Amino acid sequence: MEQNKVYTVGELNGLIKELFDATPLFLQIAVRGELSNYKVYPSGHHYFTLKDSESSLKCVMFKSSAVKLRFKPESGMSVTAYGRLSVYPRDGAYQLYCSGLMPEGTGDLQIAYEQLKKKLADEGLFDSGHKKPLPEYPGRIAVITSSAGAAVHDMIRILSHRWPMAKVLLLPVRVQGTEAPPEIAGAIRYANRWQIADLIITGRGGGSIEDLWAFNDERVARAVYASEIPVISAVGHEPDVTISDYVADRRASTPSNAAEIAVPDASEEREALASCAIRCSQAMDKRFKRLRAELEGLTSRRVLRDAGAYLDDRRIELDRLRERLTAGMEAQLGAKRREQVRLAASLDAMSPLRVLRRGYTIATDEGGSIVSSVKSLKAGEKLCLKLSDGSASCTVNETDEEKKE
Repeated sequence: MEQNKVYTVGELNGLIKELFDATPLFLQIAVRGELSNYKVYPSGHHYFTLKDSESSLKCVMFKSSAVKLRFKPESGMSVTAYGRLSVYPRDGAYQLYCSGLMPEGTGDLQIAYEQLKKKLADEGLFDSGHKKPLPEYPGRIAVITSSAGAAVHDMIRILSHRWPMAKVLLLPVRVQGTEAPPEIAGAIRYANRWQIADLIITGRGGGSIEDLWAFNDERVARAVYASEIPVISAVGHEPDVTISDYVADRRASTPSNAAEIAVPDASEEREALASCAIRCSQAMDKRFKRLRAELEGLTSRRVLRDAGAYLDDRRIELDRLRERLTAGMEAQLGAKRREQVRLAASLDAMSPLRVLRRGYTIATDEGGSIVSSVKSLKAGEKLCLKLSDGSASCTVNETDEEKKE
């Protein structure tokens, strides 16, 4: 830098940038602080401020570094940022160009695990309602794991011992590293597309959280959730619980436990069948004894020993029924006849003809109306007299009305 030289703003900012870039301390530095105003731009670059109680520092993380993050940074998180300090010549402001972030107190993998767990739980991927029942007697089992690990040998050994009728199909994949998640997810989709199995077991042996991380990957979790074939997740040891365990239709504590869950024990099934056969035989013997006793009871009946005797008994019963029916009908007819005579006598007693036979006459006018009063008659009017044995015509000469006292 020359004395008494006048620099432009751009030249000065360039000199300061050179000083920063030439200082070894600034080329690789770690800064602890709290994230603020964290933003992700469509370009994929991350911009944020790192601050403490006294100061703040502008930071940028380019897309090439941001894609390596295993958790989602959020404002308010306490982190340690790694990178280099430099000056942006256009603004003359120095900032930290981050190459990595590490959460304070909890590892980045643990934070990524909790974030993904919450996200998928909120979407309903862990709900018990979507979990499918495992087939009781699977004929084909797809095992998605590493072909080189001890876990696959344990599973195949247990499956063949417990249920040798099942066909085990190994879909070898990597279970560790960046290539593992797409391979595991792809194998699950392949098994479903071609329906090569009745049941899927996916997992691996134990290890650190980094070793098991492929089964905490969102791609694997969604492939397990979308599987039409029931999935058993068997990752690590008893304390290890991955995202795949939450999504799967059934979680096994270990790969060996997965094999035990997947199939029944053939020896136990044989014992159960033998016991069932014994119970069936006993039930049939009991039924045969009961039927034999019923048959013996039937053969001792008189109807089977002498068929004619049965018909004779029925004939006697029929004769008795005929006699009772005849007697009943005769009694009913007698009662009806007596009732008819009584009603006929009553009707005859009320008959006008009976009155006429005693000497009375019924007079009717020319219109056929009965004359019941002398007041309705006039001299010269013609009447018809109805007698017991005929009728006669006559003319009224005069009327004599009876006077009442």
